[in-house]
Amino acid sequence: MIPMVNLKAQYAEIKAEVEQGLAQTIENCSFILGPNVQAFEKECADYLGVKHAIGVASGTDALHLALIAEGIGAGDEVITTSFTFIATAEAIKYVGAKPVFVDIDPKTFNICPDAIAKAITTKTKAVMPVHLFGQPANMAKIKALCDQHKLKLIEDCCQSFGASINGVQTGAIGDAGAYSFFPSKNLGAFGDGGLVVTNSDESAAKIKRLRNHGSDVRYYHDVIGYNSRLDEMQAVILRAKLKRIEQYNQARRHAAHLYSELMADLPLTTPFEDGLGVHVYHQYTLLCDRRDEVLKALQDQQIGCAIYYPVPLHQQNVFKQECAGVSLPVTESVAARCMSLPICSHLADEQVKEIAAVIRGVLTA
Repeated sequence: MIPMVNLKAQYAEIKAEVEQGLAQTIENCSFILGPNVQAFEKECADYLGVKHAIGVASGTDALHLALIAEGIGAGDEVITTSFTFIATAEAIKYVGAKPVFVDIDPKTFNICPDAIAKAITTKTKAVMPVHLFGQPANMAKIKALCDQHKLKLIEDCCQSFGASINGVQTGAIGDAGAYSFFPSKNLGAFGDGGLVVTNSDESAAKIKRLRNHGSDVRYYHDVIGYNSRLDEMQAVILRAKLKRIEQYNQARRHAAHLYSELMADLPLTTPFEDGLGVHVYHQYTLLCDRRDEVLKALQDQQIGCAIYYPVPLHQQNVFKQECAGVSLPVTESVAARCMSLPICSHLADEQVKEIAAVIRGVLTA
């Protein structure tokens, strides 16, 4: 069996360091916002090139608290993509705002800047691009639009830890960036976890207050907040992995480029790197008109495969009423043909070759 992500192999590499750190945390009995969370936040801020990094309980919470901190609320519109995990839009709904879905670039699958420009209204208060599958969105054009229209720019970096544009990390370009540490992410915990980054002292103070029941000083509460703190034990694990994130991302890029090389002559569309930034391949997602046949062949060989995402958000039942009449042809076409192959920091070349051979067998039969 070849899984989508080989977490067991990754854990074997860091096992001794992680177990020592966890044992020390248990011995010290410092479990909530302890020294490892504080150290991890500082290490992330340094790595990402931002002033503030605040650990929270999940990527969804990171998006939610970032929106609140940037003043997005009831009656506001936030332009975003429909081709993403639902957490992107959930967070917008949590603050009472309306997600306005626009179409994507047919090559990168990221939100299309021209579509953003056409969707801006007097109610638009923010744009939330998703750096989908680890490829940075076209931030130069998106930021120019936000600056021109005085809109907040909140980056959904939940799939792009370590991706960059001209040496600047995703998350460090807009007003705030939100990351997820779900186990399968490029930088993954052993459970849920998230991070908000910003260069604003004011926004950082708000997020720290909001994640801890609206409190700056214990038992004194200035606002209604949330219980959304990164767990100390997860911080131990994340610190061990953060040291190796460049190695992990380079391994993903190597596997992705090998896939593309091996399948270049097949009737499918391999991922496109637009050259605007460094793609870190959270997913290796291709387009195939014979998707169901290929998926079945892979499953028959016990090879992991998945569809991210089979139903765009504007077609989901939860949004159908407010999105009635919305047509996003590129998004809908991509969703009907996309499929993802195993990709991780511990995927061997021989495994990539085996997977490519199965796909070749289907498409050349």
